[in-house]
Amino acid sequence: MAPATGGSSERTPLLPGGTQAPRTNSATSAFGVAPEQLTAMLDPKDPQKLQELGGPERICQALLVDPSVGLKQREQIGSGGERQHEPFQTRRDVFGKNTLPEARTVTFLQLLRDAYNDRTLIMLTIASVVSLAVGIYDDMLGSHKNDEVKVGWVEGAAIFLAVIVVCFTNAINDFQKEKQFQRLNAKKEDRTVKVLRDGNEVEIGVQEINVGDILLIEPGDIIPVDGVYLSGHNMTCDESSATGESDAVKKGTADENRDPFILSGAKVLEGVGKMVVVAVGARSFYGKIMMAMRQGEGAETPLQRKLDVLAEQIAKYGMSAAILLLITLTIKYLVKCALEPEFPPFSIMFSQFVSIVIEAITVVVVAVPEGLPMAVTISLAYATTKMLKDGNLVRQLAACETMGGATVVCTDKTGTLTQNKMTVVRSYVAGSEMGGLSELQSFYKALPKDVQTVLLEGIAVNSTAFEGPDEKGRIDFIGSKSECALLGFGKVCGLDYRCKRADTKPVRVYPFSSEKKTMSTIVPIAGQDSQYRVHAKGASEIILSACTKYMNKSGSIVELDDSVRNDLLRRISVFANGALRTFALSFKVINSAELEACSDDEAPLSDLVWVGLMGIQDPLRPGVRQAVEDCHRAGVIVRMITGDNIETARAIGRNAGILTKGGQAITGPQWRRMTPEQQHKELPRIQVMARSSPLDKQIMVERLQERNEVVAMTGDGTNDSPALKLADVGFSMGIAGTEVAKEASDIILMDDDFKSIVKSLRWGRAVNDSVRKFLQFQLTVNITAVLLTLTSSIFSSDGQSALTAVQLLWVNMIMDTLAALALATEGPTDAILDRPPQQRNSALITFEMWRMIIGQAAFQVAINLLLLNHGLEIFHLPASTAGVAVLRTMVFNSFVFLQVFNQINCRRIQPNEFNVFANIHRDHGFILVQIFIVAAQWLLVTYGGIAFSTVPLTGLQWTGTLFIGVLSLPIGLLIRTLPDLSACFGLESANSEAQQHRPEVTMARMRMEASVQDVQHAVKFFSAIRNSQIASKKSPCDSDVGHNFLSSVSAANDLSRASTLPSTTSTVVPTTAASASSSWTKVKSAMPKPNTRG
Repeated sequence: MAPATGGSSERTPLLPGGTQAPRTNSATSAFGVAPEQLTAMLDPKDPQKLQELGGPERICQALLVDPSVGLKQREQIGSGGERQHEPFQTRRDVFGKNTLPEARTVTFLQLLRDAYNDRTLIMLTIASVVSLAVGIYDDMLGSHKNDEVKVGWVEGAAIFLAVIVVCFTNAINDFQKEKQFQRLNAKKEDRTVKVLRDGNEVEIGVQEINVGDILLIEPGDIIPVDGVYLSGHNMTCDESSATGESDAVKKGTADENRDPFILSGAKVLEGVGKMVVVAVGARSFYGKIMMAMRQGEGAETPLQRKLDVLAEQIAKYGMSAAILLLITLTIKYLVKCALEPEFPPFSIMFSQFVSIVIEAITVVVVAVPEGLPMAVTISLAYATTKMLKDGNLVRQLAACETMGGATVVCTDKTGTLTQNKMTVVRSYVAGSEMGGLSELQSFYKALPKDVQTVLLEGIAVNSTAFEGPDEKGRIDFIGSKSECALLGFGKVCGLDYRCKRADTKPVRVYPFSSEKKTMSTIVPIAGQDSQYRVHAKGASEIILSACTKYMNKSGSIVELDDSVRNDLLRRISVFANGALRTFALSFKVINSAELEACSDDEAPLSDLVWVGLMGIQDPLRPGVRQAVEDCHRAGVIVRMITGDNIETARAIGRNAGILTKGGQAITGPQWRRMTPEQQHKELPRIQVMARSSPLDKQIMVERLQERNEVVAMTGDGTNDSPALKLADVGFSMGIAGTEVAKEASDIILMDDDFKSIVKSLRWGRAVNDSVRKFLQFQLTVNITAVLLTLTSSIFSSDGQSALTAVQLLWVNMIMDTLAALALATEGPTDAILDRPPQQRNSALITFEMWRMIIGQAAFQVAINLLLLNHGLEIFHLPASTAGVAVLRTMVFNSFVFLQVFNQINCRRIQPNEFNVFANIHRDHGFILVQIFIVAAQWLLVTYGGIAFSTVPLTGLQWTGTLFIGVLSLPIGLLIRTLPDLSACFGLESANSEAQQHRPEVTMARMRMEASVQDVQHAVKFFSAIRNSQIASKKSPCDSDVGHNFLSSVSAANDLSRASTLPSTTSTVVPTTAASASSSWTKVKSAMPKPNTRG
């Protein structure tokens, strides 16, 4: 194999089999190249092999594709003349489909084995086998061999059955979770690409790509297949994810001495281009990596790790209690045996020791909160499913719970706050203005012919948007929404962009970039040899700064003097203040020599001719203002970061409710000019950033995180990916977002709607609340069961626990699996946004939770011990074996009902939430679980018999135990009314600063400060008037007094206006820089003093 150029010789093939293989018969008969030959030149990259195959042109011929037309949309006939059953069948039989083989999923039996692979369950199994063997021996050969009914085997069999039920329950939960996340992962792979089919640009799913397709590439794409470069402009790829090489790679033909190979998984950083697909699916570079890395383990979320630590600590206490119980009961039994006239037989002693060991192991089972990780899993699986219905595709599970603690949301404007349905509604071209859509055709017809030609040519050729079927099959413009708006404008004016593009082939293209905010295309001028026209469009201020001429009403090109420039700036401001996005169109003519001198990277943006200004409207999405208000109500600050100019940003910010009184709107350049200290000082009041770059977003995220904020960031462009990665939760746009942005994000907004961010905030908080609810319930049952078992066993005369081992296992199932299903699947309520977000490192268990846990545990232990010692008298039962059996059944029944009603208590954990029944009629999962527990309890009590040590109860006895269980509710209400003593015990209260995050400068404080400034400005205004009147009376002939009065009034008016507009850039103070702070001290120092000369 010939070594690859450019350092590629150091690389070796990723997988065996990368060498050239002989052609298969099917490949030879249908195509002129074998799949192995195509993949051999890619892994490693080998330009020599590309030349041996004849270069890209010969490869296209071998693959039966015309690069200018693409494949036939419904290719039906193979080269051998045989009829195909479906499109591209022969092609896919030879080269494969662009899908990977089904991953080998974890089977239910494997999950069952993993569920059983638990030390405690294994110990219980051993104990159950020993108990079963001893019981059978005792029934057949021991002291009970003459009994009519043999029951010695029952306890061991019951424990073994309980172990099986626990394992199956955990395995079923895990199996359902696996299926759920498989569906979510399948959704993540659902995306589209642009290809040429029958000469038209069409969008298809990535699974529909075939070898031989002509793929169209744009900035932000993640390449889904391997290919060879055909043509393009200034195309650069990041292949670090595929090759590990961090430097961006410029793509081009081998003749241009550039890399012609485009690997799957590469990210397009800039430029546009076409490539022919040569490898798909498992044969592609990315496919080989995915096949080699199949079945990667999912990482635990931060909450799961935190709970694992807590569970380990609780398990240690449970183990200590079990060891204490084992030692105490063993000593107690030995002393009892020693005090008897003669020692009991060895078989009886051994059986008793086995029972003691089983009881101790059962305490460990009950104490170990293995349900905590399960609660997180169930809650996350439920939340992610519901979030997908709400328009949020969760890519990283940790993001779901992290979003619950978000304190700041930094959002884009276009498509997120607005509808991303842009239309040109105002225009100013060649001195003529269009005031509305109804005037469009008459406006265009009134333009000079030369202006019409340049205007429509610039709209058609200096664009990557095109017309085609959208995801719903409707014909519409596809691409950048701004470019779609311009093409729509041109279509109404009679432009056929396809014909214009076919007649005018670009010679250079400089694609739009977030940093430059411009796009340029150079095309030859029809009928003029060696003459080319440079079309440039982009941000209006940037284009205007590069213009030195303009086209006037007659279509003539004249010098752009200061008066015209100022008039254009004023019109830009007027458009922007009307919440319009402004775009400028310009051009210039160059010759062949100037074309040769043009850089490949930098467009010739100098001495441009101004053509016109376009005002594009993108209305707010319905409900955005309410969603922003919901964020503010939840203590989450919303900041808008947009590339629009400052006036447009302010207008949209005010309309959306983001820019409030006292807040600031600044520009990206102002933000970058500040020192980190100044940025930290101004940051609490900054609500809108205009003309921002991706670097500004990164700096914003860094500064916010330095202030211990939990930051959610939205982005749709390729250059937004660093900020999305840096943010605690990155949101990308499912519709308008690039593949790079989606890859960098944690959550994809499937509908690009800001309201979906608020929904994810609600679900994130619901997940954290659900886990805390379950934690409070489980710790209550843990403490109660362990203390009750310990005290009743030690202090009873026969050493028997209040609950048997089998009963404890049923209780363990209630508090683990069933309680997790009940408490971890409640959706978010409206009240969930009525409190501030949690601190990043807040304790899992608050003082209010500990208060409820300890109070309920003390009550439950006390009432169960009371029933054990005085139950016969309370329930008027006979002091016989039958009466004791009924009493122990009632104690077991009461204990279970206490847990059922305590689950209702745990539905609300906030200190001000007293109504535990709120919305319970909508919590169907909770109700179904409680019904199941009560029904199962009735079956166990009525038919459990010897296995569960129960006897049937009468209706009155059921009512009595039910009443005891209901007592948990008033006790819970009483505990909630106890005073907050968290400071005395060193615990965190739910309303403390350790738990709740509060902004350094609240919106109420900003409004108050702005109001104070308004009053101060008004006082100064009237003071200026009063002083001027006094001065006029003293010196009526002094002309300077009038001048001073006017200047004072003007300054006061300017400052008064600035105080009510939440931005300092609108303040007209000549002695203050544009980036100065809006703090009162700086404004005050800049205000001119009123002249009081007499």
